[in-house]
Amino acid sequence: MAVNDSLPDTLCPISRAEAIVGDRWTVLVLRELFMGSHRYDEILAQTGGTPQMVAARLKSLEADGLVERRLYNERPKRYEYHLTAKGEAFYPVIIALRAWGETWCKSPEEGLAVNMTHKNCNHSAGLGPVCDHCGEVLRREDLISQSQEAYVAERQARREAFKAK
Repeated sequence: MAVNDSLPDTLCPISRAEAIVGDRWTVLVLRELFMGSHRYDEILAQTGGTPQMVAARLKSLEADGLVERRLYNERPKRYEYHLTAKGEAFYPVIIALRAWGETWCKSPEEGLAVNMTHKNCNHSAGLGPVCDHCGEVLRREDLISQSQEAYVAERQARREAFKAK
């Protein structure tokens, strides 16, 4: 996915946004950043992408202003990746994808992969975009995430499989 440096050929905001974040790997990289993964190896392990794919997506997201690199090791040079304000603004899209996936892509018996508690009312937030209990718009900084045990185990298994390579 290349950064679109040319003038857009459409006024459609959906088309313009899709040009930046419109593929699976980019969205999975953003998911990982929202979940607190900041190092390349963590992101690579959890997305399941190839090293070239993940590196290209991070580079593209940085060029498009959604991600910034921060040096954490001088020798050898190693960077962490953090969301910028523009990247943080993608959170409602992540919430919408989560809600759609929980509603339409899973069986009810599986339960929610991540339970969200709304700090402002201390109740389950539901799937958003507003709190099921108090009706406030959900903001990332107002949520406490608790991953289901099975989801924690799934992520741990991916991490271990990645380290074993």
